[in-house]
Amino acid sequence: MSARARGTRGQTRAAARAFWFLFALACAHVLPPPGGPEDKTPPRVIAVVPESLSILPDYKGDVEFQFDEVVSEGGQPNVGLGTGDLEKLIVLSPTEQVPKVNWKRSKITVKPREGWKPNRVYRVELLPGITDVSHNRSDSGLVVTFSTGAPLPSAALTGRVVDWPNRKMGAGALVEAVLSPDSLVYRGLADSAGRFKLGPVPAGEYLVFSTVDANKNRRRDGREIFDSARVKIDSAGAAVPNLWMYPHDTLGPRIQNISAADSLAAAIELSQPLATDLVLDTSMVRIRRLPDSIGVKPITIMSLARYDTLKAQARAAADTLADTTRAKAAKPPPTFVLPPPHPTRRSTVDTTGTGALLAQRPALIDRLVVTVLEPWIPDTRYVLELTGLRSISGVTADALGVLPVPQRPKVSPKDTTAVPDSAKTQAAPDTTQQSKKPR
Repeated sequence: MSARARGTRGQTRAAARAFWFLFALACAHVLPPPGGPEDKTPPRVIAVVPESLSILPDYKGDVEFQFDEVVSEGGQPNVGLGTGDLEKLIVLSPTEQVPKVNWKRSKITVKPREGWKPNRVYRVELLPGITDVSHNRSDSGLVVTFSTGAPLPSAALTGRVVDWPNRKMGAGALVEAVLSPDSLVYRGLADSAGRFKLGPVPAGEYLVFSTVDANKNRRRDGREIFDSARVKIDSAGAAVPNLWMYPHDTLGPRIQNISAADSLAAAIELSQPLATDLVLDTSMVRIRRLPDSIGVKPITIMSLARYDTLKAQARAAADTLADTTRAKAAKPPPTFVLPPPHPTRRSTVDTTGTGALLAQRPALIDRLVVTVLEPWIPDTRYVLELTGLRSISGVTADALGVLPVPQRPKVSPKDTTAVPDSAKTQAAPDTTQQSKKPR
């Protein structure tokens, strides 16, 4: 190989090494320089563009959040689907699309994909969760409101949301206020106590939705539980009635699973909760034993929670009776015992009013228990039908399911030829000593 060829190959290798070095440098995460004190302070917003509550006709720029240090862009990229780490921390309204969110070291920029529309009031919310390169997380957020020509609003929507099926407040629930008749959607999130304050927003009539945003895409999807209320607000704002989120299904309740709770009961799991005013009665239950379709008479039908409560009460009563019987039989001598000191009681005052709010409506029921008079026959299948089930959405339907009863576990026969343990523990005769013969 000639010297020129070797020189060309060497230059090619050097260029390739330089390319991959620059590529790795571009892909590397930004890290703080070595040495110096450890950074334990989360990033803080020091400037916002444009200034909040400003009127900017024909605005073409970006909304910028400037931080006092370099922030992390996260591990999930922003691809316009709302799944990027920075996209999850920005709520822009009114818009139907995921906004453009860009990372610029110590700055985050936001802009609608369709551009800023004239004569609208925009609301850009930066949620808590921004981190720096040392993984220090900010627990505070910020809202920027500006107008592209419309008058600046001063009203706000406030309220509370409840995750009704799970009997808890709707922490982090998505709140959407749809302005009529323009159908402009203003979005926000509920806090850890289920409270929300959405504003400032224009005065008018709104249809307010609250949704358990299970996939965190900041949109209300078909299978997610929600609730809604219509409210009118003026310049002073308005309070939204409490929103109780629950499944909305156009189909009636269906049986998803049946299993034998014990020898006299069957546990039933439904596809959705039942209406709170539905009265459960054995006339709704039909049970047939296969393969002969022999009818089986039901005794009771109740919620699983009620069944567990009654079963626990019966067990506690039996244990109390047994303890009393043993105590009477033993009859220990009377002893004098000093009473224990009074324990320090912790305050149980509900300062948030959550308990009182949850007590306003009964718990939703989606699990039932049916009991029968005679025990289930092992290795047999039963057809169970529930008629007249009405869902929380108001749809009535009949539900059908099959209960398989398993076989009894087989018990191996006792071995009567084995040597009992008591015989094994008996001492063997001492044969080491021989009897002495008389001389």
